[in-house]
Amino acid sequence: MKTLFSFLLISGLAFSQGPSLDTKQRAKAVRDLSKQGQDAIPKIAPYVSDPDVSVRVEAVKALVEIGGPKTVDALVKAAGDSDVEIQIRATDGLVNVYLPGYTKVGMSGTIQRVGNSIKAKFGDTNDQVIDAYVQVRPEVIAAIGKLSHGGGTVEARSNAARAIGILRGRDAIPDLVEALHSKDDPVMYEGLIALQKIRDPSAAPKIAFLLGDLDDKIQTAALETTGLLLNREAAPSVRTAMAHARNIKVRRAALEALAMLADPPDHAEFLRNLNDKDESIRASAAEGVGRLKMPADRGAIDKAFLDERKMSARLADAFALVSLGNMDTGEFSPLRYLVNTLSLRSYRAFANAYLTELTRDEKVRQAVYPMLARATKDEKMQMSIILARSGDRDSLPYLETISKDPDNEVAQEGIRGLRTLRARLP
Repeated sequence: MKTLFSFLLISGLAFSQGPSLDTKQRAKAVRDLSKQGQDAIPKIAPYVSDPDVSVRVEAVKALVEIGGPKTVDALVKAAGDSDVEIQIRATDGLVNVYLPGYTKVGMSGTIQRVGNSIKAKFGDTNDQVIDAYVQVRPEVIAAIGKLSHGGGTVEARSNAARAIGILRGRDAIPDLVEALHSKDDPVMYEGLIALQKIRDPSAAPKIAFLLGDLDDKIQTAALETTGLLLNREAAPSVRTAMAHARNIKVRRAALEALAMLADPPDHAEFLRNLNDKDESIRASAAEGVGRLKMPADRGAIDKAFLDERKMSARLADAFALVSLGNMDTGEFSPLRYLVNTLSLRSYRAFANAYLTELTRDEKVRQAVYPMLARATKDEKMQMSIILARSGDRDSLPYLETISKDPDNEVAQEGIRGLRTLRARLP
C-alpha cells in the first residue's frame, strides 16, 4: 500500500482520487511534487481547483516556488480564486515570472492567516518595474486588473494595483480607474503610482477628481501623477491646490506638478520661488524655469547654481542650465555635475531623472557621449539606463561599447540597455 500511495503522489494522480485522499494527504502530495521542479507543474496545476482552500494554497505556493513561464496558466486561474491569500500569492507569483525575485519583497512574504482573516503588508520599496523589452501575456494583465477592484480585501486590491504598475499593464488602466473610485486609500494610492509607472497620458484626465482629495497622501500622489502624465488641462486645478495647500507636502507636490507641466502663465511663480526657504520648492522652481526655456532666465539660474548649498536644489539648477542650452562639459560645469552625481548613491535618483529628460535632446546626448570614455563604473551603469530610456539610434554604438566593458556588472547593464533601446526604436 505504501508503495502504491507513493506512486500516486509522484505521478500526480492523487488529485483524481477525490475523497479517497484526505486534505492533509493532498497537501502533502503537492509539497512532494514541488520537489520535482518544472516537470511537476502539469501535475500540480489541477490542485489549484481543489475543493479545500489549504490544498489550493499549497498548490499556489508550490507553483510560485518553482516559478517560470510554465506556471502562468495555473497562476492566472488561481488569481480568480475567492480566497484572499491565494489572490495575493497568485498575483505576486505572476509578477515574479517577469521580475524574478519579486516574491522576496512582495506582500505574499508577509501573509499571516488568523482563522478566516488574512494580514499582509507591503515592504518599503515601490520602485520596481519590468524592463521595456519584457512582454507580459495579456491574460496576466487581465487577471490582475480584475483583482485591483474586485479582490477580496483592501490588501488584495492594493497588491494587484501595485502589480499592474510593475508589469506596465496599460490594458488594465480601466481597472485602475475603477479602483481609484473605491474610496480605499491604500488601493487609490497604489493605483496612482501604477499609472505613474505605465506613463500613458490618456489616463491623466481620469484622475483629475483626486487633485483636491482630503487625504494628503492621495492628493500629493494625484498631483505628482498629473505632472508626470503632462495633463496641462489640469493646470488650473493644480494652481488651486497650491494656493490652498494644507501643508508643505501638498505645496511641494503642486509646484512640482506645475514645473512638469511648464505652462508659461507659471513663469513668474517659478522665478519667485527660486529663493524660497524650502529646498524642494527651490528645486521645483528651477525645474519649471528650465523647462520653459526662456533665454532671459539664464542669469537667474546661473546665480542660483553658484549660491545654492543644498544638493537636490543645486542639481535642479544644473538641470535648468543644461535645459537652457549650457552644454559645457568642463570640470565645474552643470552637465558634468549631473553626470558625476550618478556615482553618489544618495542623490543618484535625482541626477538619473534629470539626465533621462535632458538626453531626449540630441545636443545633450552628443555632449555626454565623450564623457563616457572616462566615466566611473556607476556612471557607465546609470548612463546605460538613461540612454536606454531616452536615447536614439545614435546611442547604440555607445551602449554596445558599454556592453563589452571588462567589468561584468557594467557589461550586463549595457546589454540590458541595448535590449531596452532596441525595443523602443521604430
